[in-house]
Amino acid sequence: MTDIPSVSRRTDIFGHFFHWGTFWLIVGTVAAGLFFWEGIAELLKAWKMPEYSHGPLIPVLSGLLFLRQLKTVPVNDGPVTDRWPGVALLIVAVLMGAAGKMIEIRDIVAYALILWVGAVLLISFGWNTGKHFWPPVVHLVFMLPLPGALYYGLSTYLQGISSELGVYFLQMLRVPVYLEGNIIDLGVFKLQVAEACSGLRYLFPILSFSYIFAVLYQGPMWHKTLLLISAAPITVFMNSVRIAIAGYIVNNYGLEWVDGFTHFFEGWVIFISCVLILFAFAWVLVKLRRDRIGLIEALDLDTEGLGTQAKRIGLVQPSVAMIFSALLVGGLAASWQAIPTREAAQINREPFLLFPSQVGEWRAGPHQPLEQQVERILAADDYLSVSLVNAASAAPVDVFMAWYKDQSGGGVHSPEVCLPGAGWEIAKLDQIEASGLAGETFTLNRAIIQKGVDRMLVYYWYDQRGVRTASMYQAKLQLMLGRLVNGRDDSAIVRLITPIGPKEDISVAEARLVDSMNALLTPLPRFVPGG
Repeated sequence: MTDIPSVSRRTDIFGHFFHWGTFWLIVGTVAAGLFFWEGIAELLKAWKMPEYSHGPLIPVLSGLLFLRQLKTVPVNDGPVTDRWPGVALLIVAVLMGAAGKMIEIRDIVAYALILWVGAVLLISFGWNTGKHFWPPVVHLVFMLPLPGALYYGLSTYLQGISSELGVYFLQMLRVPVYLEGNIIDLGVFKLQVAEACSGLRYLFPILSFSYIFAVLYQGPMWHKTLLLISAAPITVFMNSVRIAIAGYIVNNYGLEWVDGFTHFFEGWVIFISCVLILFAFAWVLVKLRRDRIGLIEALDLDTEGLGTQAKRIGLVQPSVAMIFSALLVGGLAASWQAIPTREAAQINREPFLLFPSQVGEWRAGPHQPLEQQVERILAADDYLSVSLVNAASAAPVDVFMAWYKDQSGGGVHSPEVCLPGAGWEIAKLDQIEASGLAGETFTLNRAIIQKGVDRMLVYYWYDQRGVRTASMYQAKLQLMLGRLVNGRDDSAIVRLITPIGPKEDISVAEARLVDSMNALLTPLPRFVPGG
């Protein structure tokens, strides 16, 4: 892609600062804002969450990193002939954004927006120069929300680590404490290490800070790597200290002392402590160097001349590649607005309120509502929690089903996340093949969970438009296909649990689950309709 000839590289009818290159860059940026708007809206929504409240600072910091790096790049008044990699990356970004818009998963559109930023830099500067600007572009990743499944999985994992370390620190302080799942039992009081206490609200901003710290650090690459990855253990450690402090305060002064301002202030103290520990770790690395420089000297903190670098936008050269990119994204944005809004699919189903009191030989007990906090986190449009009892069975089978009308905002919560949070350890987890009605076969997850001496056998599967599967990823694929074929966004999860008696053979509990599952499959399509 060659540059378009002009009377002057720096001056024309628009003046020194604003010329045709700047014009097409602004047109392309506005067009991208319209085309990727769903992703931008998702970012604005995510930034309201405590875990991502640092998000608005990320583009600003990335811009400053870019301007600092731009100081090392001389002005190129000659032609730029290696813009085609940028055009290729822009096409990939547009295709990815279009896919996210079509299947209404806004996170994908937000991810595509970062690819577009990288593409614009490559188009503006060419491959040989633009490829060196990857650090500020990669830093934009820290403004993005994690996919739902990864977020809940990581949150649960960090909750477990923080709980165990927090209890260990409390025991060091001679506080009598017992840990059951994510519940810290202090005797009189019980503290739940919920999602808000997993450490994610510190981890994401600290990771961003450590990334910038590593970029500014002038030293060996292995030093930079250690500074970057140290953010995670530092955050988990300090969050465990935070939990231990909360436990100590509750044990000695009461629960009201960890509410309100004290809880907020405690969080900020831990955040600043993480930053100070990161600086201390960098100081240790500097002391290990042979050049004997100080920490301030090891950090490139020079901000002089950033305003001058910002004015170099007026030197962006107009090119066929830039005009093509602006017109492509602008045309797609305009045509997308012309596409009529898809009407929501009408789903004919009965509410779980009408679930029969008898399924086969099993009698269903009354619906058992979940705790308000659990129900809020579940965020299901309809759910059922009942116990099935059979006179010929030694133990009941607990059935839980959750149905979501619209899953465009994320996936259902996997029992692999929920059960450990309730104190159950997954001793074994397999995918097995089960038989349904009329010879139908499908896969489901079979788990053995335990808490102390108590054991349970669990069956669960995902139901997407009548397609039952053990795989969350296959369920996601079916969800995408449903949106494309008939506009349906509904999803469900079905879980059956039965206790394994102290002297009971596991095959007996297995037979109990299979029999109750086969009885449940008959009325299930009334409440979880197929495609």
